Amino acid sequence: MSLTPDQQPLLEWASSPTSSSGYSSIAKSVLSLNDEETVENIAVAFDRSVENDVIPETAVLGRTLGWSSAYILIISRVIGSGIFATPGAIVRSVGSIGITLILWVVGALVSWFGLAISLEYGCMLPRSGGDKVYLEFTYRHPRFLASVLIAVQSIFLGFTASNCIVFGEYVLFALDREPSPWEQKVLAVGLLTSIIIIHSCFLKAGIFIQNVLGWVKIALVIFMVLTSLFVVFLRSNEISNDRSLSTISRKLSVDYLFEGSVWNWGVTSTALFKVFYSYAGLQNVNNVLNEVKNPVKTLKSAASTALLTACILYLLVNIAYFLVVPIEDIKNSGELIAALFFERIFGTNIGRVLLPLCVATSAVGNVMVVTFSHARVIQEIARQGVLPLPHFISSSRPFNAPMGALVTHYIPSLLVITIPTGNIYSFILDVEGFPGQFFALAGAIGLIWLRFKRPDLHRPYKAFLPAVWARIVLSLALITAPFVPRDGLNWREHLGAVSYSFVGTSIMLAGVLYWYIWTILLPRWKSYTLEEFVEILDDGTSITKLAKVPIGSERVSTTES
Repeated sequence: MSLTPDQQPLLEWASSPTSSSGYSSIAKSVLSLNDEETVENIAVAFDRSVENDVIPETAVLGRTLGWSSAYILIISRVIGSGIFATPGAIVRSVGSIGITLILWVVGALVSWFGLAISLEYGCMLPRSGGDKVYLEFTYRHPRFLASVLIAVQSIFLGFTASNCIVFGEYVLFALDREPSPWEQKVLAVGLLTSIIIIHSCFLKAGIFIQNVLGWVKIALVIFMVLTSLFVVFLRSNEISNDRSLSTISRKLSVDYLFEGSVWNWGVTSTALFKVFYSYAGLQNVNNVLNEVKNPVKTLKSAASTALLTACILYLLVNIAYFLVVPIEDIKNSGELIAALFFERIFGTNIGRVLLPLCVATSAVGNVMVVTFSHARVIQEIARQGVLPLPHFISSSRPFNAPMGALVTHYIPSLLVITIPTGNIYSFILDVEGFPGQFFALAGAIGLIWLRFKRPDLHRPYKAFLPAVWARIVLSLALITAPFVPRDGLNWREHLGAVSYSFVGTSIMLAGVLYWYIWTILLPRWKSYTLEEFVEILDDGTSITKLAKVPIGSERVSTTES
């Protein structure tokens, strides 16, 4: 069999000593370099064609994540610091315990709509990168547009600053210090830097630490639930005279649960947004599938289990709050419901220390798993050739971890923490979340389109189509909501309240402008085309290298790029 010019360098790489550190699905399958079928397999495996995204790919660092690690990647991303603040804000909005509990169940159901979409995509295209892979596979024209927009969103809006800021604030609370901006920033930067170093230089240690923090976070929630039951049934006389069994029975009655309910859709929808945010992150393991053992089976099981776990834990911790803290105190507490809970159980002094430590621990776990997974997304984007320094960002050297991608993730997060002044926590969350609705909408529409245009694709998991349509409606509602006038606000106040949507939209439009200049305007002006070539890095990573080929010249080979 004669080899094409593109196949020869791949065969040479496979026969070299460095190939042993390459993709296990490729290099370890090489039995004989004279075997014609083996040569074809090597060439196909290194072909960066988007059609090959349906083939599982193993990262150069191997498949290091088992079911437990994949589960923690999801649950530690979902359960963050919001569990200590969100329930009180929701009760204050809707007015009753009953509606609050219903909203947490509805939130889980709606979150399943989005999860079902990511499960179908992830099982159909079992590769690292998440939306990067799915949107590139679905929206191939205009060429490079999906890649550029995902790159812009991941680099400029994919920071982990918010939970770093939360960590700094609550550590200072635990030390009984009045939080000052510079101290918060020092602690936030210290946390982020430490995590980047751990994940860059100590791959297995980083996975171990984030797994431990994830289980500690789950244990904290269970501890809160068990503590509330202990207080109610065994220490009722010590805590309050209003803790008899008859009182508990009354609190479980339908009349009491729905007493004071506010049956208004505007109020309910606002509370729902808070619930949806609390379930965000169920797609986290989709970003690292190249490193997951048995990716399709693990993805389906771990993601569904994490959603069920989150729903149960959210319900239980809400019930714990309601059993210990009177409803009127909850309504007046706002975001301080957890503080009241800990103070009533452990007293003011101990409670003031325990709560901040719990929140800080939760924040650290969240930052670790977000940094771990997001670095893999950036690495996959760099492999596509749309970022500068692709060799550095795509490589897993020198410590068998994506150090280049982690550094790329570190820089914008560091700037967001250090440059702004004042409290920008809510603004950061909104700016991060709003553009994500555009990608959620594109993914849902693309899934339906692929059902009809590509019925040949193997789908180990198929999403319930009404759930996909419901996700489309929800995304449209969230995208248009900031542009609907609000009662009681003039246009200046309204623009100030929804400034996050303009910032997020402007960043995405800037991405479109960059794409147009890079792929259309400049090639027309200078008479060249952008051609894709495969290049193999020293660690075995295959990347796409983009070359400017003058119009009319022959396409060069891989080795000439």
